[in-house]
Amino acid sequence: MGPGGPGATLRPVKWASTVSTARESKVALAEAISAARQDLGGAPADLLLAFVSPHHEEAYEALGDSLRSAFPGALLLGCSAHSVIGGGQEVEEVPGLALVAAHLPGVHLHPFHLAGEPLPAVAVPPDSDFLLLADPFSLDAEEVLRSLDAHYPGRAKLGGLASGAGAPGHNVLYLGQALARSGCVGVALEGELRLETVVAQGCRPIGQPMFVTRCEGNVVYELDGRSPMEVLGELYAAADARERALFQGSLFLGLEMRAERSASGRGDYLVRNLVGADSDTGSLHVAARLRERQVVQFHLRDAHTADEDLRERLARCSEDEPPAGALLFSCLGRGRQLYGVSDHDVGALREHLGEVPVGGFFCNGEIGPVEGRTFLHGYTSAFGFFRPAPPDEAASARLRG
Repeated sequence: MGPGGPGATLRPVKWASTVSTARESKVALAEAISAARQDLGGAPADLLLAFVSPHHEEAYEALGDSLRSAFPGALLLGCSAHSVIGGGQEVEEVPGLALVAAHLPGVHLHPFHLAGEPLPAVAVPPDSDFLLLADPFSLDAEEVLRSLDAHYPGRAKLGGLASGAGAPGHNVLYLGQALARSGCVGVALEGELRLETVVAQGCRPIGQPMFVTRCEGNVVYELDGRSPMEVLGELYAAADARERALFQGSLFLGLEMRAERSASGRGDYLVRNLVGADSDTGSLHVAARLRERQVVQFHLRDAHTADEDLRERLARCSEDEPPAGALLFSCLGRGRQLYGVSDHDVGALREHLGEVPVGGFFCNGEIGPVEGRTFLHGYTSAFGFFRPAPPDEAASARLRG
């Protein structure tokens, strides 16, 4: 029988996720390395993911050298991050060093660095999934994602934009032996591993779906033959006091991604910011290109809605066996800023899937799929769940985003 046939034995994936909040870089590094080694139980690490807060900026290069020495043979991938996630904690706005160490038997890793070109310079097998970390100041991430989708359709692409700096040249990206300050670093994973993605955009639709009946570029002039501002006026008049408050800074437009659907609900839209309005024409400016006859619907976002959306999506995964490990790429606008409490999204994950080791960081933009196409998001939590799988099953990994 083939590797996926009856009686096939899956080789165990081991996944360690740790975090240190020590302010001194050497102490943080020692704590993270020791905990990761213990959790791996003697298994060698094949992939290291490191997310480092800017409190350790002076030690960025030394941290990379020490991690490579501590885990010889492992591929290092990582970036600077405003806040980090590891060891079951969301460590926000304090010193943080999060480390994921993964033992991945039967998995081939293909690292790449994009400095401006839209595709990896190395040959990547067509049945690979991708982890991507990018600098927000030096790369058109959306163009990279469009190109990857075109060349690797149906494959998972997951990651985020580094958030450890507010100006060009100050973020750090780790890839193997190299340290970069720009572009995008990534790894393609091929072989006996299934990557399942969950993207929670945290919004709910209001009003009714409408057709774009007149638009130009990212400007919509008519919805169902009416001024968008007129439509919004009616929605505002019908809203309660809590919803009216959300109109001031938490109003978005959702774009239907699958025209063949007879009906769409929460999570079926690609949610995009409203970036301006023209009171003279009644038009709206949207952070996306629009097309006529496209179905759209206005959305609102708040903590309650974000919590509901996240739990609804995680519940769909709870019917499967718990993953060996997980990654979480969450927006800087989530966490305590949104929910008022710490560890919300990590806590929701563990409530639904158990004590899954999860690591990641709070991003300047999150990378994940919606209806099989990959986008750069805001205000989103993008999860990746990793399970051992024979090659034939891994090659048809599901995208739940």
